[in-house]
Amino acid sequence: MEKIKVFFVVPTLYGGGAERVISYIPQFIDKYKFDVELIVIGFEKDSTYSVSGIPVRFLNKKRVLNSILQLVQIFSKEKPKIVLSTLSHLNVVMGLISLLFPKTKFIGRYTIVSQNEIALKDKNESFSKKITQKIFRISTNLLDIVLCQSIDMYNDMQINNYKVSKYKLRVINNPMRSDFELKPERSNDEKVVKFITVARLVPMKGHERILRAISTLSYPYIYYIVGDGKEKEKIFSIVNELGIQEKIIHVPYTAEVSKYLSQCSFYLQGSYAEGFPNCLIESCAVGTPVIAFNAPGGLNEIIEESVNGFLVENEKEFIEKLNHKQKWYPEKVRESVYKKFNLDKIIKDYENLFFEILE
Repeated sequence: MEKIKVFFVVPTLYGGGAERVISYIPQFIDKYKFDVELIVIGFEKDSTYSVSGIPVRFLNKKRVLNSILQLVQIFSKEKPKIVLSTLSHLNVVMGLISLLFPKTKFIGRYTIVSQNEIALKDKNESFSKKITQKIFRISTNLLDIVLCQSIDMYNDMQINNYKVSKYKLRVINNPMRSDFELKPERSNDEKVVKFITVARLVPMKGHERILRAISTLSYPYIYYIVGDGKEKEKIFSIVNELGIQEKIIHVPYTAEVSKYLSQCSFYLQGSYAEGFPNCLIESCAVGTPVIAFNAPGGLNEIIEESVNGFLVENEKEFIEKLNHKQKWYPEKVRESVYKKFNLDKIIKDYENLFFEILE
């Protein structure tokens, strides 16, 4: 049987959850059935994720738009059966490129629920922004498959900005990493409770409402903020305003996320919208439960009430859960996500999708 050539395309191997997933998945695709290659638009020197077992081609471009000609040349020469890309701006380019390659199936993997992303933007959008949104919608609909990370995203893709036909939509969740070790069971009577959030410092991630909630706590705690971004100055001005500077530890970047998750009592999620938050799965994978504000983007598919955490509707409920006393069992927290998102299951979902679209 001839192998099916599949190209995974990602803007960079730096930073975000989308990049992490798309650098991770192709390493485990069945090499007897698929000829897999990862194409990275950006520079190798900027990479923070390691990839092994598959070829990786860096185009060394600063912007996705600068890579169009090179991508067309690669596809023309190598004739992949399937091209899978991730993140909206790259998917738009792939949708347009797909017009040149009718024999290749193009899959665009999306990462956020659009209705909430739009809600946080300026209501008085310029004409150019409206045109850009229209181009995004048209190009997205040129793709053969639009891949969603959650049921919320699936529903959103049909009714909001993109208006994608349900016949093109598929849902595949993000996988639980197999290399995250379960933490030992600890006493609930720790002298200092440790919290953690791993996310870009941007308005969408809701750091401000987490900070205001934890500032009300009367017991000793430490809060690890892992990540960097354009809102850093604003977020830490709020920390100063609340007088909790000594309780905050900022880690701009770490390759040892699992280590930080393991030493904490709870993962705190403040996002207003998500695609399918990797760090919630990773936190549960090490046995650390989650307290999260309810928001579209797959949280209700991950969190099982009182088993691996809590979903709350407002700041008052968030504070109540921060003060809630309950015995947590790392094994149960881990099993809650393993049964749904283990790597073998998710890889099989991808492979089945590849076979399906080539039928």
